[in-house]
Amino acid sequence: MNAPVHSLRTLILNADMQPLSYAPLSVCSWQQALVSVFQDRVIQVKAYDDVYIHSASRDYEVPAVIALKKYRQRKHVAFTRYNVFLRDKFQCQYCGKRLPAKDLTFDHVVPRCKGGRSEWTNIVSCCGPDNLRKGSKTPAQAGLKLLRKPYAPTGYQLDRAAQGLPGSENELHQTWMDFLYWDAELRE
Repeated sequence: MNAPVHSLRTLILNADMQPLSYAPLSVCSWQQALVSVFQDRVIQVKAYDDVYIHSASRDYEVPAVIALKKYRQRKHVAFTRYNVFLRDKFQCQYCGKRLPAKDLTFDHVVPRCKGGRSEWTNIVSCCGPDNLRKGSKTPAQAGLKLLRKPYAPTGYQLDRAAQGLPGSENELHQTWMDFLYWDAELRE
């Protein structure tokens, strides 16, 4: 085992054996997972190989993957800066450049000074230079064109966007891989 026990996390699946969410990935500490197993709120689907917690009277497996007993429907998607960037695939919606979150800002398509609101259908990811160029103008007034009209995404749409992020697989434990890509297209 490479990681120390205290740093292990547990993947949380819904009752349909799909992650509760990909953005962010539904995980908890192994301690929270073990308590949930003891309280019979979840089913332990998989344990970490050769990792045990010892009590005075017995050894316990450390849960790697747990599943809820009852299906939980996601009611809404939080309107956050990260979720706007994720919806827009970390891409400036004016010039098309893909950038890390630290180099992105967001833009009100209809500026607030012209009655624009801070909501899904009026906010887009934007690079700094295009945000300065646009200022308090509409895209047309600034000579800019939106790549895609902003929209309120569903949880499913954000999950699909998160699955497509480059490099995210490096943060995933190998034990989880069978549960994360069941609906992915098989490659030859």
